[in-house]
Amino acid sequence: MNSNQSILIGDDQVGVLEALRLLLKSEGYRTVTADSPAGVLGAAAKQRFDLILVDLNYARDTTSGQEGLDLLNSLQRQHNQAPVVVMTAWGSIDLAVEAMRRGACDFVQKPWDNDRVLATVRKQVEQHRRERSELDIARDVQQKLLPQSNKTMRTIEYAGCCVPAREVGGDYYDFFDSGEDTLSFVLADVSGKGIPAALLMANLQATFRSRPLAELAHPATLLPIVNRLFFESTAPEFYATLFFGAYDDRTRVLRYVNCGHPAPVLVRADGTVEHLDDASSTVVGLFANWTCTEASLTLAPGDALFISSDGVTEPAMDDDEQRLLALLRGHRDQPLSQVMTRILEDAAKLGSTDDLTTVALRATRSPDPT
Repeated sequence: MNSNQSILIGDDQVGVLEALRLLLKSEGYRTVTADSPAGVLGAAAKQRFDLILVDLNYARDTTSGQEGLDLLNSLQRQHNQAPVVVMTAWGSIDLAVEAMRRGACDFVQKPWDNDRVLATVRKQVEQHRRERSELDIARDVQQKLLPQSNKTMRTIEYAGCCVPAREVGGDYYDFFDSGEDTLSFVLADVSGKGIPAALLMANLQATFRSRPLAELAHPATLLPIVNRLFFESTAPEFYATLFFGAYDDRTRVLRYVNCGHPAPVLVRADGTVEHLDDASSTVVGLFANWTCTEASLTLAPGDALFISSDGVTEPAMDDDEQRLLALLRGHRDQPLSQVMTRILEDAAKLGSTDDLTTVALRATRSPDPT
């Protein structure tokens, strides 16, 4: 029986929906039905399915399949992970081929043969189950690549959080013990999504973690080396945006370089907000010859710096950016983990479908004496 496996069925004909529901129920599948493309998208956004079975024609007296093809595009934009099997009229092979080019994994012709439908469903559900198992392993491996413990600093507290849009993603953050009184850190966003982006992320992480402490403490020295290594080990079209900083616990000075990354937000102790849009260099990995310029700032007690990926910042453009700034001001005295959770929750509510990553540093008000 397949009682733990669920299938979403989309068709505009009540009779078709009921016939398929009963057929799949007889094999133990749980089903959800939708009679329109909007209904399919809404159901797929709310629940994870093991398979989506959808018709390509919805409007009365149309056979072009354009609504179904548009639905496939929308499911991809929605980051749907379930395999999609399309149903099309007998003889519409060209349409079925186009559907598979847009992401469908198989097709069923109407009027359908029950045995053919069930065989197709079983095959795709089982393959999806195996792929899900592999993705779960990949997700666990990627989570272990993120920092598992942090060194204690006297004059700042710091934290990071990463929520991938899929099982694995291309966002990356890390903290480095770059000397007795120095903490270095990076937040990067590699091009692409899913498994390819995750592999690039692992490549970039290995590049940083293989560098000696003397380099990690000096952003302007380190990053040209990182760019060269990343450029030499990836295809020409791949790149990464990143922000790298090195904080000195003795002087409270942060030296940093921004490589095509969204400008971090600095919330001063008095509530004043600044955007760190200086020290800009181009993205890492696109060019063999690459240089950067280092900038610096001093973090006074109570100041907090927030560095985020574009999945967090893009939904907060224009008027909605005021929501982010109000959140940062209003919650700057809460534990950093709670502030970052609120930031990522707000980005998700604004409709972000990208990886969500934030690193935060906050200068302590009463540092321990040196």
